[in-house]
Amino acid sequence: MKLSKYEKETIILYNQAEPTASVYTQDPKLLVKLARLSEKYPQQIQPDGPNRYVVPKGCVLVREPYSEERRKAASARAKMAGYAPPRNFKK
Repeated sequence: MKLSKYEKETIILYNQAEPTASVYTQDPKLLVKLARLSEKYPQQIQPDGPNRYVVPKGCVLVREPYSEERRKAASARAKMAGYAPPRNFKK
């Protein structure tokens, strides 16, 4: 069964007592990233069932959004360094 983008949710669960978080996702890109990280760091990031991984809580971040000024400054620095935005190669 194919899921809609709306149904491809990610759920992150953790509590104050444990050092790890449980990440359940239907996001294909995040699943690939978690699989790659679990191969690279098998002692810290482990599969825990279909579409579910256990990760250190330090991997879960909530950041302040970029201001428009900060976004423009980062864009200017990237352009000066010769970086280009990723190209979408969908067929």
